[in-house]
Order: sequence, then structure tokens, then C-alpha cells
Amino acid sequence: MKNSKSLLLTESGIMLACATILSMIEIVSLPYGGSVTLFSMLPVILIAYRRGIGWGLFTAFAFSLLQMLLGVNNLSYGTSAATVLAIITLDYIVAFTALGLAGAFRSLKSQAAGLALGTLLVCAIRYLSHVAVGFTVWRDISIPANQALLYSFVYNATYMVPETMVTVIGGVTLSRLIDIRSESLTRAAAPKKAPDLAVLFSGIAKAAAATAVITDTALVFSKLQNAETGEFDIRLISSVDWPLFSAVALAGLVVAALFSVLAKRVPQDSDVSLKRLFSAIPLVLVLAAEVVIAAFIVNTLKEGAPDAEGIIKIAVSAAFGAAAAGFAVRRYAVKRANRG
Repeated sequence: MKNSKSLLLTESGIMLACATILSMIEIVSLPYGGSVTLFSMLPVILIAYRRGIGWGLFTAFAFSLLQMLLGVNNLSYGTSAATVLAIITLDYIVAFTALGLAGAFRSLKSQAAGLALGTLLVCAIRYLSHVAVGFTVWRDISIPANQALLYSFVYNATYMVPETMVTVIGGVTLSRLIDIRSESLTRAAAPKKAPDLAVLFSGIAKAAAATAVITDTALVFSKLQNAETGEFDIRLISSVDWPLFSAVALAGLVVAALFSVLAKRVPQDSDVSLKRLFSAIPLVLVLAAEVVIAAFIVNTLKEGAPDAEGIIKIAVSAAFGAAAAGFAVRRYAVKRANRG
């Protein structure tokens, strides 16, 4: 790949602008710092994967400085020059410059696998950087000194785990559409069609892993709200049912690993057909969505006349339900037309 400096600077500038804007779109924002954003790390990760570690680190370092400028108010919490320096170094420069290492697995044949592993690597480094600064700087400020390391591990995981999942999903999805490594960003080659049985087993594995992560996240977050004030309280981490948390994580890991192995062992020439099952899955999901939406609207109306916010929620829910129903009807019509 020919890397002219002007082209590299242009690409990096565009991606930095996208990453900075996306970092301001917060899906979940925690009270003591940290948030789940809309793919904010992905543009920098893509540059690192596309152009290599060297240029990736350069771009990621610039991103870290931009993030520090956006979060400059956090420096006011530092109680000394050393703590301010630690916040700058660990919470920003190390945490976000690490994104430049996302191209570490670029040599893998599978673009999706390379991006996923690279994303997991840089997210792990960023997570550990936040844990370190939480344990050393934020103790007694937002994290109790007693068991500060545990609190820092859990608190930072509450936003870094979903942030990592969002970024991995975004990167893998994009990698299946575009050949990111090519100079002209051509369409990615269509993957070889897997046997139906392998697709089913792989889907079960992914569903098990996602269910475990969502369940464990709910187990933690459900305990971090003070019953009296209704506010987020990190000190309530000790009330989390950690044996149940561990059991759910272990079960999800075992089921995901088992079905992943089964998926790989399905012969390529397997003639097991599951077309009817696959055709029914979208309909089942649509019906489930309609039931949930209907229940939400009914419960909202039972609470009395909704306020402006409640009306907006009802309208959005109804629109989503109508769109889902429209999708199901259109899909059925297309299938019927193809049969005819």
C-alpha cells in the first residue's frame, strides 16, 4: 500500500473528527467518569488497522490530546501535581494512545478476526489504565479507599465492557462489508457460505455469550443505586451477588465455547437444511418486540396521563413497533413473490 503523507494526514484528520464527534454521543454516562459512546474508538482503530501500528499510534496520540481537552475539568479533581500528572498520563495519553495498537493482528487472513482481536487488545489496555488511575488517584475522591482496587476494577468494567462490545460489533460488521486493508476501500469478498448447522451452532454460541454479559451487567448495575437517594453509589458493589455473577459468566463461557467447537466440526458438505427455522427467527423476534412494546405502552398509560417525555417514549415505541411489523409484512411479501 502506497502511503503518501498527505493521504495519511487526510484520512487521520477525517477519522479524528469522526471519533471526537462520536465521543460526545453518550449512550450511558457514569457519574464519576466513563461512558458508553456510539463507536467513538472505532475510527481510530480503523486507521491503526488500515495503516499500521506506527501511524496508528500517531493518530491515537492526537486523539488522546483531544479527549484530554474535552475532559479538562477532570484535572481539577487532582489533589496534587502528581495526581494531575497521573490523570493526564493514565486516563488520557496511555488509555487512548493504546488504540494505535489495533493493527497488531493485521497479518491475520481474516479481516474480521484481526479487527476483533486488535480491538480487544486495545480495550484491555485502556481498561487497565483506567483501573490504575482509579486505584491510585480517585480513591477517597470517588472510590472508597477500602478495597479500592476491587471498586476500580468493577466500576471501570461497567462502562468498558459494553463499550468494547459496541466497538467489536461495529468493527466486525464493517469488516464484512469493506476491505479496509485495500488502498481504494473496495467491497469485501463475500464469505464462503457455511452449512446451516454451523450457522445455528455459531448463533447459539454468540447468543450465550451476549446473554451472560447482559445478565452480569444487570446484576451489577441493579445494586449500584442507593435505595434512599436513588443515586449511583459505587460503595454498594459489595452487595452484588458475586457467586451468581461468576456462575452466569462461567455458564455463558462454557456454552459459547462448546457450540463454537461444534460449529467448526460441522462438515462443509453437510446437507442438513434449516431454512424453515431461519425463516421463522425474524418473525419470532418481531412478535417478541411487539409484545414488549405493547406491554411498555400499557404500563405507561396505567400510571396515569403521561407527561411530554412519556408521550415521546410512547410515540417512539409505537413507531418502532410499526416499523418492525412493516419489515415482517414486506419480508413475507418478498418471499411469496419469489415462490411465485
